[in-house]
Amino acid sequence: MISAALVSSPSKLFAAEEQYRSHALAASPIRLGIASYTFRKFDDAHLIDFMHQLKTPYLNLKDVHLPMKPLDQVAPLAAKYRAAGFKLTAAGTISFNKDDDEDIRAKFEYVKAAGIPVMVAMPSREVLPKLEKYVKQYDIKFAIHNHGPEDKNFPSPLDVLAAVKNMDPRIGCCIDVGHTMRTGTDPVEAIRKVGHRVFDIHMKDLAQERVKESQVAVGEGLMPVRDIFRTLIDIHYLGDVDLEYEIHDDDPMPGVVESFAYMRGVLAGMGYKA
Repeated sequence: MISAALVSSPSKLFAAEEQYRSHALAASPIRLGIASYTFRKFDDAHLIDFMHQLKTPYLNLKDVHLPMKPLDQVAPLAAKYRAAGFKLTAAGTISFNKDDDEDIRAKFEYVKAAGIPVMVAMPSREVLPKLEKYVKQYDIKFAIHNHGPEDKNFPSPLDVLAAVKNMDPRIGCCIDVGHTMRTGTDPVEAIRKVGHRVFDIHMKDLAQERVKESQVAVGEGLMPVRDIFRTLIDIHYLGDVDLEYEIHDDDPMPGVVESFAYMRGVLAGMGYKA
C-alpha cells in the first residue's frame, strides 16, 4: 500500500516506483494511457502538463479537450497534442442517440479530422445497425463503452458482444472494468470472451464491487489488475489501458499518480518496464 505522504508528493512516489524498475525488464506489451475525462475540470494546457508529469504519451481525448465544433479547429488542436509528444489513441466517449444521418456523419467527420483511429462510443440499440455503414465508410474502429447497471443499452461488455458479434469486425468494445464489475461480471472473463473485439480498456478500481461511489485509486480496491494485464497479453491485445479516474475531479492528480505507480509496479512484477 502506498502511504498518504507519498501520494501528496508525486516526485517521491515516482522515486518509489523506480525501486521496481530494472534494466533487465522487457518492454511492456501493456500501454498505460489516460482518458482525458479524468481531467475534465482542467483546460488543454493543464492536461498537457499532467500528461508530461505522468510520463505517458497515450491519450484518449474527451470532447472537453477536443471540441467537436468548429470542425476546422479539430485538426489544429489534435496537432497541438501531437506536437506536445502524445499519441492520440481514441476519441470519446461520443453518444449516438439520434437516428439521424447528419448527426452521425458529423461525429465520424470529427474523429476523421482528428486523425484518431478509435471512437469510444455510446450508441443506442436502435441506432447501432445504421452505424455499421459509417464504420465501413470511414474505417474507424467503433468501441462501445459499457456503463454498468444504469446503462439501459449496454451495461456489460457481454451485452456489447451479443449485439455486435455478427457485425463488421471494426465494431467492438471499450471495456470499462469498473462498470463491468458493478454488473456482477468478472472483468477478466469479459476481456477473454470479447477477445479480438476489445479495442480499448478504461481502468478504475472499486472498494465495493457493486457500488459506483466506492471508486478509489487503482490498487486500493478489489480490481484484479494483474489478472487483467495477463489476460490482455494472452489475447494479444493491441490497444491501450486508459486510466479513467472519475473522483476528486477538482484535484485528481494524487490519485492518478498513485494509480499509475501501482499499475507500473504490477507490470514490473510481471517482468515488464512500462
